[in-house]
Amino acid sequence: MRGVNPEARLVRIENITRGTVLGDRVRIASSSADRTVGLLRTPELHEGEGLWIERSPSIHMFFMPYAIDAVFVSAAGRVTKIAAGLRPWRVVWWARGARDCLELPAGAAARANTQVGDELSVVDVDEAEADVAPQTSRATEKP
Repeated sequence: MRGVNPEARLVRIENITRGTVLGDRVRIASSSADRTVGLLRTPELHEGEGLWIERSPSIHMFFMPYAIDAVFVSAAGRVTKIAAGLRPWRVVWWARGARDCLELPAGAAARANTQVGDELSVVDVDEAEADVAPQTSRATEKP
């Protein structure tokens, strides 16, 4: 994903409740600078990509060139709110109960059948694994 800190931790986000994968190449934005910039420097998000913004129960879409799905998640890993197809120049002022925000390509939350109350899991992925055999963010059923 261009424009995002290359040193950022790479993870896969799984929906434990539904047995689906929301993204398999999701970067963690944990520093103040990474959280502030977010996806502003990315020209687009591809299937499977995303950004998990720590300590961000609200977001803005100022200067963003494309729509995203914003999935707000509690400290316990539960989805508290989904802002699907959030367009540029919009704001989510506050997602009650959320600590973090997962930003995904528009439509990714629906494709993974993600709903409020679902439990998400963050699984570490190394760069080599992601480059060799990337999955898509389609609703990938677990066996």
